[in-house]
Amino acid sequence: MSDRRRPSIYNIAAHGGFADALAQGLIDRFAKNAFGLARGLVILPNNRAQRALQEAFVRLSEDGLLLPQMAVIGDLDLDESIGVALDSGELALDIPAAVDPMDRLLTLAQLIQKEIRLRDDAILAKDALRLAREFASTLDQLNVEEISLSDLMKTEPESLDLSSHWQDSYRFFLIIAEKWRQQLEKWQRVDQAVRRNALFDHIAKNWKTSPPDHFVVAAGITTSAPAIARFLETISFMPQGLVVLPDLDLIMPDEEWALLGPFEPDLDSGYAKRAQETHPQYHMKLLLDRMSIARGEILRWPRTGESGAVAKRSRALSNAFAIPKLTVRWQTLESSERSLAGVQTIEARNSAEEAQTIALLAREALEDPDQRVAIVTPDRSLATRISSHLKRWDIQVDDTAGQPLAKLPEGVFFLNLLAAVADGFPPAEFLALLKHPLVKRGEGRLQWLGQVRKLDLLLRGPRPAPGLAGIDALLKADNHRTKKLQEAIIPWWQSTRTMFEPIATLFAAPLDWPKLLDQLRQLAENLTDGAIWAGPGGRELADLLAKLQIRAEMGPIRIKANELPGYFETLMADISVRPPYGGHPRIALYGLLEARLQQSELVICCGLNEGSWPQAITPDPWLAPMIRKSLGLPAQERQIGLSAHDLVGAMGAKKVILSRAHRDDSGPAIASRFLLRLKGMCGDNLREHPQARAWLSAIDQPESEPAPYARPAPLPSKEQRHIPISVTQVDSLIADPYSFYAKKIMGFAALDMIDADPSAAWRGTIIHDILEQWAKQDDYAPEALHERAQSFLQDPGLHPLMRSLWAPRLLEGLDWIAETLAEGRKSGREPLASEIYGKAEIAGIELSGIADRIDRMPDGGLAIVDYKTGGAPSNKAVAEGYNLQLGLLAAIAELGGFKDIEGEAVAFEYWSLAKTGGTDNFGYIRSPTKGRGDNIIAADAMVDHAVARFNAAADQYLKGTEPMTAKLHPEYARYADYDQLMRLEEWYGRAPAEMADDE
Repeated sequence: MSDRRRPSIYNIAAHGGFADALAQGLIDRFAKNAFGLARGLVILPNNRAQRALQEAFVRLSEDGLLLPQMAVIGDLDLDESIGVALDSGELALDIPAAVDPMDRLLTLAQLIQKEIRLRDDAILAKDALRLAREFASTLDQLNVEEISLSDLMKTEPESLDLSSHWQDSYRFFLIIAEKWRQQLEKWQRVDQAVRRNALFDHIAKNWKTSPPDHFVVAAGITTSAPAIARFLETISFMPQGLVVLPDLDLIMPDEEWALLGPFEPDLDSGYAKRAQETHPQYHMKLLLDRMSIARGEILRWPRTGESGAVAKRSRALSNAFAIPKLTVRWQTLESSERSLAGVQTIEARNSAEEAQTIALLAREALEDPDQRVAIVTPDRSLATRISSHLKRWDIQVDDTAGQPLAKLPEGVFFLNLLAAVADGFPPAEFLALLKHPLVKRGEGRLQWLGQVRKLDLLLRGPRPAPGLAGIDALLKADNHRTKKLQEAIIPWWQSTRTMFEPIATLFAAPLDWPKLLDQLRQLAENLTDGAIWAGPGGRELADLLAKLQIRAEMGPIRIKANELPGYFETLMADISVRPPYGGHPRIALYGLLEARLQQSELVICCGLNEGSWPQAITPDPWLAPMIRKSLGLPAQERQIGLSAHDLVGAMGAKKVILSRAHRDDSGPAIASRFLLRLKGMCGDNLREHPQARAWLSAIDQPESEPAPYARPAPLPSKEQRHIPISVTQVDSLIADPYSFYAKKIMGFAALDMIDADPSAAWRGTIIHDILEQWAKQDDYAPEALHERAQSFLQDPGLHPLMRSLWAPRLLEGLDWIAETLAEGRKSGREPLASEIYGKAEIAGIELSGIADRIDRMPDGGLAIVDYKTGGAPSNKAVAEGYNLQLGLLAAIAELGGFKDIEGEAVAFEYWSLAKTGGTDNFGYIRSPTKGRGDNIIAADAMVDHAVARFNAAADQYLKGTEPMTAKLHPEYARYADYDQLMRLEEWYGRAPAEMADDE
């Protein structure tokens, strides 16, 4: 090899400003005449690098240039431009076409599903997709490394001392791989990686014998795949060929370079030392080894860009990322060899603070018209936050890594649609669908939302029965409280129902996949009036559905309705939607891949936490690490080295800011190992940005200190106060006057949650309705009560889950009421009325109430009974005057307020359907006139006690001018319906001494 021609291979260091340096060097070398550049070909790694080089040519051309032809290759995919750019007339005619990625994914998922099913097992369709995607990734790695299926079959897992789990995974992989090979032969297709290998080998073979008559430059390509290494080697030895590498460390001593690996196995033991695959230069060394080129043969590119850092930063980064056993030399380094001048750090408390700080720094940098800003992060959530903060200043930034389709409005809508129709139209998911901004967008949206809000009110509370029939039953239910609302919504619902009915009928039988896709597309079209397909996200969604439609036979062999959202979300996971260009020209938001070879005066590297940068290592579920090692596949940890190389490349800018947050979306975060290395080497010399914290604290700081929010104590007018009141509202008036004010005077009614658990109020209403209907039969037979309860439980509007969970408790509690009442009747106690309304004037105020039951006692007196689905109020609450319901109902009765009922109240009872303490029995009776201690009120004093407490409250609040103070007695203000309205958390507990005085 001593007489071989020296390869034309160059390097541009990280601080060299790759795009500008490359463009200027090509201009110097080839732009001798107007067509000098135009005749050449530049091969680049990705589209983003191509755009960066084009912009660099524009910046550097004074009188205009005819640009060279540019071709783009990817790690696995070849851009369409490569075929045209490299076509020599007979190129690749004998290379089979590559299989379509969607064909491969769906077919592999089917093969996996079928094979698992043959083993008497089952797998969800989304899990089959996930396994298919991981299988394809492993298969690609084998193809890239040119490891055949026969090579894989020679592996003996037993000799590697693998667990049974890994042996089973290996054998399963071989089965699927063989079936996939047979399928490819049937289609006469090959995997994309196989086609790429053959394509590059074909080009290299042609160019070795007949090199092009124009210059060819391969720039910025770092992929160490054997086929690409051979291709680059061919270019480097061509008469007019150049290879330009990015960020190769030419400073590292040869001894350290040799320690990176890879290493040949020992001839005697067969043991090979472990390569330093997490080092940022490992994949570069592997590429050079495969090109049979020594590092000493590589020349420095004659040009550098103006946006790069000083050269000494590259030396410092080389030292910072030394292999672990050599980091001891940090202690003896000269300051110039560990200088990171121009690099600053930021450590925020959380991701939200980090995003806002970065947006502030970017905004400040844009004040200089000559500065370009690049924000680099692999964290898509953080990128979205930064983009949103920049909109504060009307700065639209292009997120070049894109957003997952599932996170865009079109994807969210479609997943909402699936969640609604696949699970029987549950209220939360169904309302989210109907309220989505894409639905009925246009002139009719306000009218549509008005009807949806009415449906929202009806669906609040426990979930109705599933399906459209459940909503139909809810609209037809005999409920006097919602009758007007039902009547107003029925016409709209009937027209809306017709849109969902065709797809709802599909779930009554095994899913017809082609028909289901048709109905989903049609329903999305009808709901949005076609708006779903507009924009980049809509086009990607339409493309996905079209691909699935023409591949209906490749759909899942077994899928249930409730699997649909997960299945489509898995399909959307790898679909990134990149916005059309049009953002701010001097700021860009990059992912790690997109940031390669880019350059800016300020680069902000954010999200520098473990699990983000570097990203968490995902193990291969198919091949054990020992099998991968024996085959020569790259270790999963190599991704760490690639992430480190990305960071080193990004830190080549003049000014660099490294940021992290102590907490991310999932909890406390650990600083990136890369950041810790830099800090470990530089110590206090690596400093925080001096102004970032001050800017962050000042941006939303008001000019004057905000006054603390005082405890609400509104003062309604005399006319507003003089209103009728019910006995159940008296307790609220005394314990929490503000809640009474909000509900009775202001008319703010609290709404139930959507899809809520059965609340005590809801259960109480149901039980009262059942008992009222039972009482109307006059015989009070236990069998009749049981029948009434069963009739309610068979209501088609009641959700089956509610029926199964609550029915046993309800029936047992009602049986106890019937038995207890029957025993009382035997002793002469007779029910007089149930759910009876009455009213009387007390203290000049109209007081009303509904008595759950009033009985005639054997001595002729009245017993006032109140049903409770939970525990009964304590005797202390009654004695202290915060639960006056029984006493006030008795007062109304004694004043003749209940029709056809006269007498003196002698008994006051709570009948609770809760469990008796310490037992599994439901039902007990508690009376505030019985028991032990000082909290007992004599029966003959009960009415006087309640009326006296009511008179005092009426004089203060209804006839007086006392302010309606919030949470006056918080220990008895049990309900939180108006806590947000009173801004409770802004004042409660702020001044304990003041609170104590108020109470």
